Amino acid sequence: MNSAHWHTYLPQLQALQHFTPSECLIFSHYLQLLAFAKTDTLIRQGEEALSMDFLLAGEVRLYRQGIDLGIVKAGNHFGELGLLTGKVRSASIVALSDGYVARLDHAAYQQLATSHPSLTLKLLQALIGNLGHTLAEMTDSLGLLLSERSLPRHTHVAITYAGRTQQVRTGTPIAQVLAPQATPAVAALLNHQAVSLNTQLFSDATLSPLSAGHWEGERIYRRSTALLLLETLSQLYPHSHFYQTLALGGTQWFTADPGLSIAPEDVAQQVQAHMQSAVAKQIRFRSEWWSMEEAMAYFQEQGHPETAELLQIKRSSTVRLVSCGQLYALDVGPLVPDSSYLACFQVHPWENGLVLTTTPLNGAVANLMAPYAQLMAAHQRWVRSLNVNSMGRFTQACIDGKISTTIRVAEGFHEKRLGEIADAIAQRPDCRLICIAGPSSSGKTTFIKRLTIQLQVNGLQPMGLSLDDYYRDRSETPRDENGDYDFEHLEALNLPLLQTHLQALLKGETVATAHYDFHSGTSHPQGGPPLKLDPQSILLLEGIHGLNPALLNGCIPEAQIFRIFVQPLTGLALDPLTRFSTSDMRLLRRIVRDRHTRSTSAAETIARWPSVRAGEQHWIFPFVSEADAVFDTSLIYEVAVLKVYAERYLLEVQRSHPSFLTAYRLREVIDLVVSLYPDQVPPTSILREFIGNSGFEY
Repeated sequence: MNSAHWHTYLPQLQALQHFTPSECLIFSHYLQLLAFAKTDTLIRQGEEALSMDFLLAGEVRLYRQGIDLGIVKAGNHFGELGLLTGKVRSASIVALSDGYVARLDHAAYQQLATSHPSLTLKLLQALIGNLGHTLAEMTDSLGLLLSERSLPRHTHVAITYAGRTQQVRTGTPIAQVLAPQATPAVAALLNHQAVSLNTQLFSDATLSPLSAGHWEGERIYRRSTALLLLETLSQLYPHSHFYQTLALGGTQWFTADPGLSIAPEDVAQQVQAHMQSAVAKQIRFRSEWWSMEEAMAYFQEQGHPETAELLQIKRSSTVRLVSCGQLYALDVGPLVPDSSYLACFQVHPWENGLVLTTTPLNGAVANLMAPYAQLMAAHQRWVRSLNVNSMGRFTQACIDGKISTTIRVAEGFHEKRLGEIADAIAQRPDCRLICIAGPSSSGKTTFIKRLTIQLQVNGLQPMGLSLDDYYRDRSETPRDENGDYDFEHLEALNLPLLQTHLQALLKGETVATAHYDFHSGTSHPQGGPPLKLDPQSILLLEGIHGLNPALLNGCIPEAQIFRIFVQPLTGLALDPLTRFSTSDMRLLRRIVRDRHTRSTSAAETIARWPSVRAGEQHWIFPFVSEADAVFDTSLIYEVAVLKVYAERYLLEVQRSHPSFLTAYRLREVIDLVVSLYPDQVPPTSILREFIGNSGFEY
């Protein structure tokens, strides 16, 4: 652009179309010509600036809270509210090409108003006219939306909160209604359904806060922090891809593409600093409706075609995505309102990426990282060979009729791993006792039966002993902080009796084992079947405390003990942020099993789950590092099978029941999974322990 004659472009501007050539020439003396390059940020949202720009050449894009609001072309203008009102910028402007703007700053505007008041008035009339036109378009759009509603909205709605009902204006955000809490809320329960604190109120409802102290609130906190981590990584390393590979409690593992050349230690420090900076900026978490086609195209462009494949089965033309910047993920539940809620987190390096913790990284979880990495590597090899390394690819395999091969290979992977563990035991000639522990619904019972077969293949004769038969009388059982019997406490077991029996058995003596009557709560120290170990026998001891060294307290030489940790560990990815939770996997297993075999409703099972998990956190996970082997009981196809049963059981949970919160979330998650009937599930599969028709007797 010729700097000597650039003012000749002014009559082409929309705001100056009624200016005469002489007026344009006068006006040009108060403007500053500025060049910009492609990708330059001309205006940044949140900044203070007293100026406006007239776009003479080039194109720019308008963003607000990360949302693309469209392209501004030459002839238009932007920033007039900053010039006239001094308010901070409400949007960002990013250049799509090289170009030029003519800038009018506040000092020049004041001089123009003093020297040429009539010209200033003409400019104001043009700017206000343009704003009026924009407002009219917005009003027409709103009117069209409202005309599509069958019933008009009320101006106020009745909200029942903290035992009283109040009238609030329609559209009020929930955060404005909730009172400050001793433990700050991360979300809210709107008619017993978890929603973001940014959610607006449009109908009568009951309302209560949801804090991170609740296990569902803790999940919201963890997922929000993980999204902020991925957003930070996408900004710092835009050409690398990170994705979640494992989550255990407050610890989440993220793996980087092999192409990242920076050391994990350097990455962790940089990411930690940027995330802490983001917390201070109060970056808003958004949930947006996208058309299905637009969302699928986005994930394809971002290098995640498997997520696009997952969306193909949704019976909807739209999908909700979440973001706290430029990166988007599937909306599978509410997030915190903004980044200021995320004060507690730590980013750690590990060999393939990063570990994000929202609770202190304990030694047990840290020690699980190495064996998990080995398991994950083996798991990834075969799922990649079958091209089913995500839920989207699994869905496509179901659609293509290739699922039978996937099932056979998944079961074969289990059998191979069982054989490896049995071989490791057989290679330790002094080993006489196998201790097996794992959290609820891990499939321990079927694991033991299948391990027994593999040990027999190696010439060993396994014999079983359950810790459940060594409970003390109910009257001697410790109580928890609520005064209830704590059956998961180590001291709930008769440890001296157990240790005496084990020592005698390993000496080759015949022992009348214990039996516990759960109905009466009575212990029978010699009421069980007699056992005697011959030279080829090996004892299998199963129970929650199997990994805890205090269980045996040194009464058995360590060379004679082999400890195994059993748990589902690998869930298929929904997108880079979300994998199918192994905790949810276990809960679904338990819901289906308890409904089938114990006539226990899904609502009851969910209500008990927090106490079950609390016991696991206290009595199992701290001792994972004691395990000689880890067995991953997950099956990549099992969620699709469990859905056939669980979907109806979850629908049985009434909205008024406290378990509805979790039941609704689980329904939303399994809705992303294709249903798979159990015809091809082998009778020896661990999954049969939960859906029935197992080839084993329990």
